[in-house]
Amino acid sequence: MNRIKVINEPSELVPMLRSVDTPVKRDVLKEVTLEWRTADEIEAKFGSEGRDAIIFFDKMKLVESRWMSTGGNYPEKSYHTFYTSFHINAQWPVYEISDVLAAAMMSEEEYSEIEAKIIEQVGPQGRFSGDVAESLGLTSTMLKSLVRRSVKMDYRGHRIEMKHEE
Repeated sequence: MNRIKVINEPSELVPMLRSVDTPVKRDVLKEVTLEWRTADEIEAKFGSEGRDAIIFFDKMKLVESRWMSTGGNYPEKSYHTFYTSFHINAQWPVYEISDVLAAAMMSEEEYSEIEAKIIEQVGPQGRFSGDVAESLGLTSTMLKSLVRRSVKMDYRGHRIEMKHEE
């Protein structure tokens, strides 16, 4: 089945750009594009960084998962890319796309610091994104891009909420 991810919002580029920011992530993404793979198979081939990549892809909704049993063994969670292609509607003001690219290319150290500040603002109950942006002095596009980069939080309408483990 062909599934096309249509990107209309500039901040939606962040997970896509982060999904190919290391050679291991690129290779894992290619691997699960070709066929269904378990996290153990990925880790055997690419090491622990490969397992981390598949977890990242799952949280960013770039892969789908299903339980599969091979050779009469217990079922294992297997992963495959959710989308077969991307369609990018790329007409955004420079100030918006510059925020998106800055958030996507930010170093892990710098990102960890700002992510911690956002999490502190959001708290366990969640918070309206406009209040968080104002409090931290960020544009709404920058905040949305930073939140989309995180595996710890997500948008629910106009609120930012913590992601809960399944």
